[in-house]
Amino acid sequence: MNDDIAIKVDGVYKDFILPHERAGSVKGIFTSMFRQASVTKEKQHALKDISLEVKKGEFFGIVGRNGSGKSTLLKILAGIYQPTKGSVQIDGKLVPFIELGVGFNPELSGRDNVYLNGAMLGFSEKEMDKMYQEIVEFAELERFMDQKLKNYSSGMQVRLAFSMAIRSKAEILLLDEVLAVGDADFQRKCFEYFNKLKKENITVVFISHNMTAVREYCDRAILIEENRIIDSGKSDKVTQHYQRLFTQKTNKKIDTTSGKRWGDGAAKITKVSCALLNKAITVNIEAVSDGYLEGANIGFRIRDSSGAEILGTNTSIEEVVVMPMSKGKKINVSWQFNEALREGEYMVDASILYSNDTVVADWWNDSTRISIIKNKHSPYSQDPDFITKLG
Repeated sequence: MNDDIAIKVDGVYKDFILPHERAGSVKGIFTSMFRQASVTKEKQHALKDISLEVKKGEFFGIVGRNGSGKSTLLKILAGIYQPTKGSVQIDGKLVPFIELGVGFNPELSGRDNVYLNGAMLGFSEKEMDKMYQEIVEFAELERFMDQKLKNYSSGMQVRLAFSMAIRSKAEILLLDEVLAVGDADFQRKCFEYFNKLKKENITVVFISHNMTAVREYCDRAILIEENRIIDSGKSDKVTQHYQRLFTQKTNKKIDTTSGKRWGDGAAKITKVSCALLNKAITVNIEAVSDGYLEGANIGFRIRDSSGAEILGTNTSIEEVVVMPMSKGKKINVSWQFNEALREGEYMVDASILYSNDTVVADWWNDSTRISIIKNKHSPYSQDPDFITKLG
């Protein structure tokens, strides 16, 4: 394995044997010992021919629908499962955050669990004394540390477990859907921690159904469908493929013939417009709903002629609450940025996502275009010809 590779997976398969007869009593268990040959068993292929490499310092995403095999792969990387066939090589100290809170005792207080879990992570009592207040403040549980853990909500337990887990010293981290439980403030802290990991060049393997987070933090990603890798590459490309899976078996109400647009049509973008005035870029998206839609996330990105993203955001990142959309309701969202674009042609993509960014209502690549041309009087002009919509 090359020195710059942290994880190498080569031709990994994982099978599970599922018996189809269950004893319902002590007598049943005893008698079943004498008729094992009659018990029907099924082989479940959880992973099929998985091969990948994760570079050191890379933030690597694994996405896929429920039951595709994502968590099984992560448990093989963690050494919890052994592959049926194939090999896994790890170069560096690995810490899995697969099931946060494993090792916690529900009968002990939050305080006692912090010290217990710290000992399991290899910290001394003095080291835990120094970290204790920081752990509690991150988890925002100052008033609850003397209560028994069994009285905590699931969100409180996850916050405490995550606050503990990030204290461990690791070169490779495995994160499995840590954003699935927790409020917006907890998720913000997770994102801040992700930024810290990227700055420190820690290798991270990240499973999530939050496609915004995958696009934002992952350098590369793979898409697993029916236990195989069906796509890999830049996270933006892979997450778009993942989101298209959710519209393949629905009655599409979005015209997808151009290959630039897809979605289930729960809401539809009707117009995308841009303007440039005194160095300020304004992007406006108009949309209409086809039915009741709650938790919509509306966003855009600007790409240059090579396809590289120059600028982009959405209502979730900006913490703008989009009110529930009812049938026929129109909505208008605008953003303004003081960003300078160089001379050239740019494509504007627009999107409406919902259900925690896993379902696409309308994704419109190249919804409109803008071109920046030279002006002999000023690099930015109020002349309407200076910025031109091409599409």
